[in-house]
Amino acid sequence: MNSILSIGQLVTAIIVIVLVLLQEGGGLSGVFGGATNDSFHVRRGLEKLVFWGTLIASLAFVTLSLLNLVF
Repeated sequence: MNSILSIGQLVTAIIVIVLVLLQEGGGLSGVFGGATNDSFHVRRGLEKLVFWGTLIASLAFVTLSLLNLVF
């Protein structure tokens, strides 16, 4: 059971990393002199799908981590 949780945790961690890297965002660009856009931004299409996928994958990762502690 522990190895299945560990493998699931590894897979979801890789998915979260990939989805976070796919997201568009300013991040620390303002620190290094990049332009900042203070206007309201609406997620549409693929960007919305990647955002929700990241949220779901990170919740799955946290759940698997907690289960790995218990079992």
